Amino acid sequence: MAIPLFLCGFLAVLALLEPSLVKGGDGSSKYCGPIEASDKDLIQVALNLEFLETEFFLYGALGKGLDSINPSLANGGPPPIGARKADLDPLVNRIIEEFGYQEVGHLRAIISAVGGFPRPLLDLSTKNFAKLFDKAAGFPLKPPFDPYADTIKYLLAAYAIPYVGLNGYVGTIPYLTSNTIKSVRTQL
Repeated sequence: MAIPLFLCGFLAVLALLEPSLVKGGDGSSKYCGPIEASDKDLIQVALNLEFLETEFFLYGALGKGLDSINPSLANGGPPPIGARKADLDPLVNRIIEEFGYQEVGHLRAIISAVGGFPRPLLDLSTKNFAKLFDKAAGFPLKPPFDPYADTIKYLLAAYAIPYVGLNGYVGTIPYLTSNTIKSVRTQL
């Protein structure tokens, strides 16, 4: 079966966070096209997003990531670039910390169901979020967007990442053939 269009959109958002993940060496998006994908392939696409969410939430709340919580889930993959503790108010900090732990559970669920792979290199730097929000605004923001600067900015960035994932999850369910994999996907 071909990868649906929404997954190409998902990959485009990932490219904003780490362009080398989906672009060819010449900068083209030559890998964003129809390919045959198994249920395992489709759910492992989600694993990339779960790594991204886990690291963003854990670093935002705790100033440390997956390697400090459960390094075996990272499977030897490199730590993210640019992730750091956000300047959050105490209530939101605790909520974001819980989101981080929830994402660790999502990683465990996917890895136990279909296996995993090393965490990809993720660039969670202010520079990449600034590019994403400049594109959303249609012009360069002054000062550049910094998701780690305060609670409101962090919450805006935190909304953008899972929103893409939710659309991807819902969109892939009709393409899954295994009831076991469908069950894992709907639990995320």
